[in-house]
Amino acid sequence: MLPVEGEDEVVPGIRFVSAPGHTPGHTAFHISSGNQQLMISSDAAYVPALCAAHPGWHGVFDQDAKVAEVSRRKLLDRVIADKMMICGSHFPWPGLGKVGRDGAGYALTVHTA
Repeated sequence: MLPVEGEDEVVPGIRFVSAPGHTPGHTAFHISSGNQQLMISSDAAYVPALCAAHPGWHGVFDQDAKVAEVSRRKLLDRVIADKMMICGSHFPWPGLGKVGRDGAGYALTVHTA
């Protein structure tokens, strides 16, 4: 295993995205094909109804709460800015959606089609 610095490309169209805080070396993945993009957030926002809506809340699952919050906000802001889809390890069915700003937090709109 090697640490990820920046956004190393695994194979064309798949990049590591460093998202520390949840666990040491926690990584998200940026998938792209043409102009289509998807962020696999892994556990950066493990329960969107809680972690995305209230990015400053810290569960016991985040081993470094302050770093996890910074990673979470950075990742969600990027998803919004780049207008990409997002999925995560514990997102509600079907596990895919769009994120938008909602006051001081974020809201996930689940993709249904």
